[in-house]
Amino acid sequence: MVFVSVSLEPIKTIYNDWIINRDARLYNLEHSGQVCYLRKVLNDRFDSTQRRIQIADGNQYDRTYIYTRVEQNPKYLGKLTLHSRSDYADTGVDFIVYAPSSIITENNYAIEALVNEYKQDVKRFKVVGL
Repeated sequence: MVFVSVSLEPIKTIYNDWIINRDARLYNLEHSGQVCYLRKVLNDRFDSTQRRIQIADGNQYDRTYIYTRVEQNPKYLGKLTLHSRSDYADTGVDFIVYAPSSIITENNYAIEALVNEYKQDVKRFKVVGL
């Protein structure tokens, strides 16, 4: 009886590994890059109790040109707000992942890797701390 139990141990190990891998793959297939699923996946992985990770549309500010390079004629336009390069409509991000700063400092690369795994390839994003 011991011989049969010992000889079946590698098969049990392979079977258990297969079940774990199967469950992980089914979880991946059940979720997509849609905002609701992506938010759920991020919260399941990094903030399962409080679920504070949110996803919002990216900023889509229009550029204000003071003058063209050819004109080299600066003009006074009053008060202007400066935004980062990723906040403009033509070169900006498509969505922003908001997460608590403590989660970002511990898992920044993991968060980006997980978002890259689920998002569409043409979508751009950034991770911002709350």
